[in-house]
Amino acid sequence: MDFLRQFFSNKIIGISALAWLIAQIIKIIIDLIKSKTIDWRLITSSGGMPSSHSSFVTSLATSIGIAKGFDSPEFAITFVLCMVVMYDAAGVRRAAGKQAAVINDIADIMENYGFQMDENLKELLGHTPVEVAAGAMLGILLSVVMNLYT
Repeated sequence: MDFLRQFFSNKIIGISALAWLIAQIIKIIIDLIKSKTIDWRLITSSGGMPSSHSSFVTSLATSIGIAKGFDSPEFAITFVLCMVVMYDAAGVRRAAGKQAAVINDIADIMENYGFQMDENLKELLGHTPVEVAAGAMLGILLSVVMNLYT
């Protein structure tokens, strides 16, 4: 049980989780402004503005840098992880989303010939570079503020 107590009292995990949650809530607010309805499913969705993946990992890296030093091996590890996650969000997953859109379009055309897909593929998987940058700025800012005032 000591493991659970340590895990849930870990300040860095808490700050990172808060950065993720705030990014997801911002997505809901942006969608509310656009659609005039609240879509609670967005709380766990990927894609959109800002990137919660980016806010999560940048808050982690920033908190580690503040706690252990920006020249520490721990910061180096989290920084590299951060770069991989953000590259994946804006590169690989975004490309997969574009491919899903094309496949969905082809499936729509093929319906005229009797082809039926059970469901459309999810198209909003990745992020634009602006969404990644916004998520990164959110994560860094939140981490700095939380580490200064807690």
